[in-house]
Parts: sequence; structure tokens; C-alpha cells
Amino acid sequence: MKSAVETLNPTRVRLTVEVPFEELKDSLDAAYKKINQQVTVKGFRKGKIPARVIDQRFGRGAVLEEAVNDALPKFYTEAVNEAELNPLGQPEVDIKELKDNELLSFTAEVDVRPAIEIPDYSGIEVEVDAIEVTDEDIDTSVEQLRDRFASTSPVERAAEDGDVVTIDLEAKVEGEVLEDGVAEGVSYTIGSGELLDGIDEAVKGLSAGQEGTFTSELKGGSAAGKEAEVTVKVTQVAARELPELDDEFAQLASEFDTLEELRADSRKRLANMKQYDQATQAQERVLDKLLELVEVPVPEKLLEDEINTRKHNLEHHQLPQMGLTIEKYLEIQGKTAEEFDTETREAAVKGIKTQFVLDELVNREKLNVSQEELTEHLMRRAASSGMSPDQFAQAVVEGGQVPMLVGEVARGKALATVVEAATVKDTNGEIVDLDDEDEDEAGTTEAAKDSAEAVEAAEEKPEA
Repeated sequence: MKSAVETLNPTRVRLTVEVPFEELKDSLDAAYKKINQQVTVKGFRKGKIPARVIDQRFGRGAVLEEAVNDALPKFYTEAVNEAELNPLGQPEVDIKELKDNELLSFTAEVDVRPAIEIPDYSGIEVEVDAIEVTDEDIDTSVEQLRDRFASTSPVERAAEDGDVVTIDLEAKVEGEVLEDGVAEGVSYTIGSGELLDGIDEAVKGLSAGQEGTFTSELKGGSAAGKEAEVTVKVTQVAARELPELDDEFAQLASEFDTLEELRADSRKRLANMKQYDQATQAQERVLDKLLELVEVPVPEKLLEDEINTRKHNLEHHQLPQMGLTIEKYLEIQGKTAEEFDTETREAAVKGIKTQFVLDELVNREKLNVSQEELTEHLMRRAASSGMSPDQFAQAVVEGGQVPMLVGEVARGKALATVVEAATVKDTNGEIVDLDDEDEDEAGTTEAAKDSAEAVEAAEEKPEA
């Protein structure tokens, strides 16, 4: 077999392959055997029909077609390996010449990973938010905790903001009560925004036993997205009572004995959260700077496939779970269809470039993924998916997605390498040290794990 490569553009090549006819012998034998099992000829047992009889009865062309279809994948793969190409997607194959007992010649056009030159990235500098925990931040955190321990008591007055009301609901569409539009004994905090639009205005001012009506677009159920006339009846009004902010509250709501200790712990937790946000911000901004440094041509077919996949996932998986159509989603986001298309294309381009650049870094830095690192990443992904580790692992294996997970971890380690070499300063001009000297049992630094999440965010499909 002889093959030659022609570069059509930085992301697409044409392979020209010539195969001497003798190299088709195994495929020809397989073709005769396959046809033998599929046809019957009077006077011959099934599977024992001579090749010459098959040629006479069904034509040599049918045999050659079967043999070529069987042989093409093997010869194409050999040509790809010989040229050391990294193909993306399926090739477009064209048979140029097929001479019986002489020659098979074909071409195969396919997208390939572009050659990428990674420049010196040690000079990357980014700025991130400084870690500042104010007294107001602590007050808000403690108030949120206090709110969770609020108690309620029935009152004989009209409902007000912040009250907890017990209500019965009945929804009608075009005058008909919906089968799934009736609910009784629903507990609702006025002002929480947890139920239908317009309900706050409808129940405020009502006392137990009174009712009101309002119009609202249903968020779920059989008539999701439709306008409904909703009748709401208040059966009880209860006032919320917040506990006093004192040492007794600290003992009730935490493991601490004093309010001062509780506030100190809140300050520590908030600082840790802001430190995590700061690290994530640094990784995202370093990645953006790295992508600016590298020229990355993007295969158009790969890009279009990625855009279509992102749109399909959003329209057919994410939005239906939220009871939204693409039109309603765009309305909520305040975007036009053209703006959505532009943003989706930009996100797809960034995702592809991120994968190409970090994969090149993985190869250049010779980064490997251990079994422990893969297991830990799998467990994180399982937790975010709402599945058990065993269920997620089974789905990954059955779906042939193990290489994808390995790639995510490896790219996370590649990004961590770049972040480590970059200069990160906060808005106060202070150098931010993102290094984590302590490795976990799996041997993966926290920076590498966080970077894997940053990579997933860059490559992920659009979220609602």
C-alpha cells in the first residue's frame, strides 16, 4: 500500500491511497464467504458455492463492492497511522479507481487536529478580586442562619410581607380547572418568590378564610407556559419570629458556646469561600490569557457539530426539565435569537480551543493521570450529576466515556501547570499564592482539581 498526504488547510487533509490488488485477498475471501451464507444456488449446499459460480450468478462487481467496503477502514487507518495524523470525525471517502486484479485507489478527506505551538506562558499576569470579609458579610451570614431557626405562630390579622400563610390553590385555563391545578394546605412565605408570579399581591391583606384571584403563567405541569386564572384561599396566617442574637442562639444553631465564636467561624468560612472563588477566577483568567497567546485554527465541521450539540442539549434536555421553551428562555435572559446564536458560537469556539491547547500541553509536559486521580474525578462528577459513584461509573464505562474523563483530569493538570507559572495579583496589588503544597491521598493537588473544574466550565454546554 502507498499513501500520500495533501494539506488542504490547517485543519483538513486529503489522503490518497493506492492498494495493490493482492492486498485485497483477505477481504475478497471474506466477501465470498459472506455472500455464500446469504444466497442459495440449486445444486450446491449453502455455504459451498464456488467463487466462479457466485461471479456468474451475482456478478464479480457485487463481490468487489463487498470486499472494498470491508477493506477500506483498515487501509484508511494504516494511512492515518503512517502519516501520524490526529483525525477528527469521520472521513469523506471517494473511490478513484478499482481495477479487478490490479489496483484499488481512493482518497479520504478528514479534519485533523491542527499543529499548535505553545509559546512561553511564564509571563502571564492576571488580576483577581482581593479576599475581604466585612462585618456586613458576617451580619448577612448570621442573619441567614437566624432565619433558618425562625418559629411561626398563628395570628388573627391580615397577611403581611414575611408572614407564612397556609393556602389552597385552584388553577383554571380557558375556564376549565386543571386536573393537576388543585393544591391544598400549601405553606408559603410571602415575598419568597417560591410560587407563582402575582401570588404575593393576591394574598397580602387577606385574613384566614378569605380568598382572591390573580392571573399568572404556569411554570410546570400539564399547562406549563400557559396563562391561568388562579384562585387562592388563605386558611391560616402565621407570623415569623426570629430568635434573639445571643449566646443561647449560638448554642442552638451551632457547636459554639458564644455568639462571638459563631461570628468568628462565619468569618473563617466566608474567607475560605472567597479564597475558592479567587482561585477559580485566577484559573479562568489565566486560561483566557493563554488562549490569547496561541493561534488555534478551528475545524469548521467540528465547530458546527459542537454548536448543534450545545443547542440540542439546551433545548431538549436542560430547558424541558425547567418547564421552559427556548423562546421563554431567551425572554428571561433578555436575548434575541441572533445574540444567543453568537454567544453559543463563541462558547463553542472557546471550548474547542481550550481542549486543543491543553491537550498539546499534556503531551508537551508529559502529564499522566493515575487511577486514584481518575477515581476522585469520577466521584466529583457523580456527585454533581446526582448519581451514586457506582451508577455513574457504570454509565461512563457502558457509554465508552472513560477516555473523556481521563482527558478532563489531564487538561486540569495542564491548566494548573500554567497557573503555577503565572503571576496572579489581587486588586490591592498583592501577589496571590495559589500553590497548595499538601497533596491528597490520590496525589492530586487542590489546584489541579480546581483547574479541572475550570476546564469543564470552559468546555461545557450552555446552562439555563
